[in-house]
Amino acid sequence: MRLLYVEDNEKLAQNICASLQKSSFTVDVVHTGEDAIHAAKSYEYDAIILDLGLPDVDGLIVLKEIKLVKPETPVIICTARDALDERLKGLNSGSDDYLVKPFDVSELIARIKAVLRRPGGALGLVLEAGNIHFHTVDRSVQISGKSAKLSKRELDLLELFMRRKGRIQSKEAIENALYGFDAPPTLNAIEVATHRLRKKLLYLGATSKIQTLRGIGYILEDDGQ
Repeated sequence: MRLLYVEDNEKLAQNICASLQKSSFTVDVVHTGEDAIHAAKSYEYDAIILDLGLPDVDGLIVLKEIKLVKPETPVIICTARDALDERLKGLNSGSDDYLVKPFDVSELIARIKAVLRRPGGALGLVLEAGNIHFHTVDRSVQISGKSAKLSKRELDLLELFMRRKGRIQSKEAIENALYGFDAPPTLNAIEVATHRLRKKLLYLGATSKIQTLRGIGYILEDDGQ
């Protein structure tokens, strides 16, 4: 899942970003309000983490701008503004959660997963496709009740296909979901990763299969669908 992290403190942003990446999130980091608005308009994010004390634009204005163009994208405010009226302003302006600094990264990760599990969110506790079960909390996969060992990139790709089961995913959509703008995929990376995942699922006896629609993209469908 791809996140946008908006934080003007570059050292803090670097540390938090590293922890989020260890938890299998793809993270884009920006340090200003203008860059945050531009990124939110230009890319699709599963969630946005927003500091309010930005150097150019107040975070609440940024929040309102983001919600105008991406009203369904959950936004978690992370800020040092801890007064009750500030928290109420943030929540009443459209944020989905409000976390006061300093905070433990594990709490932030838990809150991200919580907003993604809400109705309409991107994350369920267990994703199902045929006989494949993907447990999102510990990122384990079972096929017909047996554990399946997949690489991190294969897990990322499988989760994406399972969350969008039955919908065609173009190469561009996959790149946008799995790669940050600071780390674009290498040539043919999507094709290679998808081919490897497809072969592994077939070998493990999965009843849902990744189909290639030449010139269009890929789709995960149940066998016989």
